[in-house]
Amino acid sequence: MQSLRQALTDADKRKVAVGHFNISDMTALRAIVDAARELKLPVLVGLSEGEREFFGTRTAAAAIRSLRDEFQHPIYLNADHTHSLAKVKEVAEAGYDEVIFDGSKLPYEENATLAKQAVELAKSINPEILVECEIGYIGSSSAILEKRPEESLHLTTPEEARQFAEETRLDVLAPAVGNMHGLLREMVTGAAHKHLDIKRIDEIRRATGKFMTLHGGSGTEDKDFVAAIKAGMTIVHVNTELRLAWRRGVEEGLKDPDEVAPYKIMPPAYRKIREVVTQRLRLFNS
Repeated sequence: MQSLRQALTDADKRKVAVGHFNISDMTALRAIVDAARELKLPVLVGLSEGEREFFGTRTAAAAIRSLRDEFQHPIYLNADHTHSLAKVKEVAEAGYDEVIFDGSKLPYEENATLAKQAVELAKSINPEILVECEIGYIGSSSAILEKRPEESLHLTTPEEARQFAEETRLDVLAPAVGNMHGLLREMVTGAAHKHLDIKRIDEIRRATGKFMTLHGGSGTEDKDFVAAIKAGMTIVHVNTELRLAWRRGVEEGLKDPDEVAPYKIMPPAYRKIREVVTQRLRLFNS
């Protein structure tokens, strides 16, 4: 199976993106993997620090290895939004394909210093692991929000991105380009969408020459996704949309007050998550 770096290189050449979807349980994991297998597309499965604490850092790694071996399909594992060097060490030792060091809330110099240390630490454990770093704050919660975080209105400049990439020697860059974690309440119904600064994405890509990730993809207008990928985004993250699908599916599965078997309650959640992943993967590879 090709490495994650090879998968990103291939996606970059074809001007498509690898979809990244977060999980908290096996229901979401199976739905994501089954959707990717059906479409014959590589996929990134991500767990934030909170999700890893619930699921199990090494349990997730073991599950991905098992599914890769069983299906011989390019399924990759990412340690999403990792905030400390100790956690970077933990996931590198567990065999993750990628780790995201997120110091985006810190002042630039502190972020750059720690990000460089994260790159060096992770690669001293596993030279093949990809290290992604963030510059520019886009919020921190994949939740339903009443208003956009004020800090997320500051977009990453090409000059900042170039300097940051050179100083840290990262593999993948996550900039702020109009994206935002979570969904505003009016986005849940589709009454509003996120819009991206496509010109800025192109400028940052040209300035850095690095793979780039679009975080906070949930709720973004389809045409913005497509334009962002053509402009240089190689990975696209979706999480809040999956959490909504999971909840709605669980609510549907619980309609029978006498049903207590989890394997009978969870199928609607599986189906709804799989529908979202299928739609997004098709769009990202259109």
